[in-house]
Amino acid sequence: MSHVAHASAEVGQEALRQDAALYVRRTLRSGQKIAHHGDVIVLGDVHAGAEIQAAGDVLVFGHLRGVVHAGADGSDGAMVCAWRLEPVQLRIGHVIARPPDAHEDAPQAPEIARVEQGQVIIERAVRPEDGRMARG
Repeated sequence: MSHVAHASAEVGQEALRQDAALYVRRTLRSGQKIAHHGDVIVLGDVHAGAEIQAAGDVLVFGHLRGVVHAGADGSDGAMVCAWRLEPVQLRIGHVIARPPDAHEDAPQAPEIARVEQGQVIIERAVRPEDGRMARG
């Protein structure tokens, strides 16, 4: 059975702004889906078989293994950030990416995925040389 959370049906008019964030304070398990018209922030893991769809950015304070679509309204300027970024499929706007067939060891650092020149680019969220946030 699929569990879908649509924020627009549960919040007041102020929260319906495009920039309103939806906070999910739990792990998303297989079969669960979050769909939101703004940013989505997950304080937990996103298991394989779970899905997040957001018009804005998606931030996961945990391990992202499910399907994620940031910029679902068509915005290629959205981003996806996770402590461990290993999604089955990652979409940003109209651009779709999936992990390589030969799986490399994932870095032990948060990563940011964004679109640059029509391709998904994944980089460390913090640059090791100076501890500053990567541009995005």
